[in-house]
Amino acid sequence: MNKLSLDRQAQIVKVLCEGNSIRSTARITGTAINTVVKLLREVGAACLDYQDRVMHNLPCEKLQCDEIWSFVYSKAKNVPEDKQGKFGYGDVWTFTAIDADTKLVPCCSVGLRNADCAYEFILDLKARLANRVQLTTDGHGMYLEAVENAFGSEIDFAQLVKRYGPEPEGDRRYSPAKCLGTDKRIVVGNPDTSKISTSYVERQNLTMRMSMRRFTRLTNAFSKKLENHLLALSLYFMYYNFARPHKSLANPYPRTPAMAAGVSDHVWAVEETVSLIN
Repeated sequence: MNKLSLDRQAQIVKVLCEGNSIRSTARITGTAINTVVKLLREVGAACLDYQDRVMHNLPCEKLQCDEIWSFVYSKAKNVPEDKQGKFGYGDVWTFTAIDADTKLVPCCSVGLRNADCAYEFILDLKARLANRVQLTTDGHGMYLEAVENAFGSEIDFAQLVKRYGPEPEGDRRYSPAKCLGTDKRIVVGNPDTSKISTSYVERQNLTMRMSMRRFTRLTNAFSKKLENHLLALSLYFMYYNFARPHKSLANPYPRTPAMAAGVSDHVWAVEETVSLIN
């Protein structure tokens, strides 16, 4: 990989960021698979470090949080006996937050779907904010304790609880159950009820599945190692936050979420992202 030019490295990263798998990226760019993996790991680590440094004192006001399922190594039912119960084998959940106004994703966390991991994520989120915010999550109980322990009363927190019909069966078993309605529940503070929503973060979940091959359901493109999973996420969020203008932020000129939040003053070229490792 050290022999690749900056343009060639940027080409590989662009293909990865458009949702291609490691093997298809290698075929499209004419690059060895091991070289693609090495570049992903190095750029992903640099992106993780950079975002951790700059994502502080953020002017977010209305945040939405959710978690998205994926798996590493194999599905939970296929994990070998000697690896069962070890984190990084089977189900993993990615916690994400998004600012409803700037569409910035200030942080993410990979863990289990439990109160401890939710608390670590919410605590990390709090450390990146400059002021009091309104936060909306779904109705999962783990967020109640996590938000209370991290923020106390210094937040306007509400949950949007969805009511679903019966689970689909037969040929439609992979389709989501029909949503019959929603209930808005104020938990702490005085949130604006008209802004209690999880629409943006749920749309972000779809964007993640479309932009990262390893999140695609019902395929063999899943992450084989937890470390590669984490680094692929950091590369994706770097590209999303800094390099790809968001359609909802096009007025008065094309902007990325990082620009809208005041974290960056320009649209990053992919070459600039790759240069973080040099």
